[in-house]
Amino acid sequence: MEYATISESSGSEFKILCCQCGVPIEPNPSNMCVGCLRTSVDITEGIPKQGTIYFCRGCERYLQPPAQWVYATLESRELLGLCLKMIRGLSSVRLIDANFVWTEPHSRRIKVKLTVQKEVLGGTVLQQVFVVEFVVNHQMCEKCHRREAKDFWRALVQVRQKVQHKKTFFYLEQLILKHQAHKDCLNIKACHDGLDFYFAKKDEGRKLVDFFQIMVPCKCITSQQLISHDIHSNVYNYKHTFSVEIAPVCKDDVVCLPPTVARSLGSMSQICICLRVTSAIHLLDPTTLQVSELSSQQFWRHPFTALCSPKQLTEYVVMDINFVKDVDRTVFAGQGKLSFRHVLADAWIIRSCELGTHENYIHTRTHLGHLLKPGDSAMGFDLANANINDANFEKLKSEKIPEVVLVKKVYGDRMSRCQRRRWKLRRLQVDMETETSSVARDYTDFLEDLEEDAAYRQNVNIYKDGDKTAVDTDDEDGEAPRITLQEMLDDLQLEDDPMGDGDNSEDINQ
Repeated sequence: MEYATISESSGSEFKILCCQCGVPIEPNPSNMCVGCLRTSVDITEGIPKQGTIYFCRGCERYLQPPAQWVYATLESRELLGLCLKMIRGLSSVRLIDANFVWTEPHSRRIKVKLTVQKEVLGGTVLQQVFVVEFVVNHQMCEKCHRREAKDFWRALVQVRQKVQHKKTFFYLEQLILKHQAHKDCLNIKACHDGLDFYFAKKDEGRKLVDFFQIMVPCKCITSQQLISHDIHSNVYNYKHTFSVEIAPVCKDDVVCLPPTVARSLGSMSQICICLRVTSAIHLLDPTTLQVSELSSQQFWRHPFTALCSPKQLTEYVVMDINFVKDVDRTVFAGQGKLSFRHVLADAWIIRSCELGTHENYIHTRTHLGHLLKPGDSAMGFDLANANINDANFEKLKSEKIPEVVLVKKVYGDRMSRCQRRRWKLRRLQVDMETETSSVARDYTDFLEDLEEDAAYRQNVNIYKDGDKTAVDTDDEDGEAPRITLQEMLDDLQLEDDPMGDGDNSEDINQ
């Protein structure tokens, strides 16, 4: 809609004739009617009606000249501001209103409707409405160029852990996904004992190292390599490498603490079980239920390793179990805090492979009294017959070494648990040569650990798996731990592509 505003009124009751068409009008400085004034004067002259805007499909950002890329969704305030900045000549008029005209998302067209005013011909204010159309062209940003090249990097973060399984890296992967710590990463490669993260800037690599130091007990060593040097401008180009080593202690590991560490933790027994590994190492004494947390600084001051790996655990059958009364527990001055989530019990067990051959049951004291009952199976470590090469363990007296340490209970068949599992986890896009059967087995063990330990999965985002259907299971597996629907998140799926160049549906996990 267009109108003319008369800035000065003559106050006369008489009308004059338009100098162009002769229509009677009220006097105004231009002596012209609105129609003639509109045809003779175009206030939008010099403002382009078409333009081009560039969109990166890799990171879904728009180019803001000269070289800045910004995030903006369709018909958002950010995109409207970006379009207005790209229209030249708006400084010569007064902008009254601006909004989007709806277009198909796949049309690669963005239309902006503008309302402007300008003073013309001696004080007459003319208002005009017009539409500016932008064509969306695709252009890859500099960051996506480097990501596609996969060989351009300035910082490398090497994460290593000297263990025989990868359950810690699966847990670390979920932490990275939850906190989006990999958003600036160019590429991720898997190696034999860890992961390599590539970055374009040193600060981005340093940020990931700081994230690791907060989440898991680790230490970092930095190094740099000179690439080029400009003697005229005194500019140096380096490639920086951060070597991060995670403590070689994992969940459900049996460890032997150094004497100084055991005394600093409330004089707890040197033979302990690692309950879980977060920012600290959570330890439990299976004979007294004494618990303690070992910080990263304390661990690297007196480092130690696990006595056994998960592959060395043996399956035992519980023949009888009795709870330990409070009067029979070991209590001493200066003892640390005790765990109230576990129940101390005396168990008589036998190897599952020797069941029915003899009745020489093994006696052990365990922290799994609240879970085990006669007839159940449990995984344990045979300290009496194991070949252990550990300096701290060799100094222990024989009466302080238990014959068997039970680690966790066995819940039914692994295949039935996998069929009953109706949830899933997101995964990182990692370049790896081949995924061996041992890696798949470690991932299955990690999923079972999440089901069995509620505190362990607090920092993990668990999603509903709509592809899984309900499966009938036997009654004997009814006591197996499960993850409730309240703990699961809905997996977001994008039904259409905003620019119309991708597939019709895209899963956010991919």
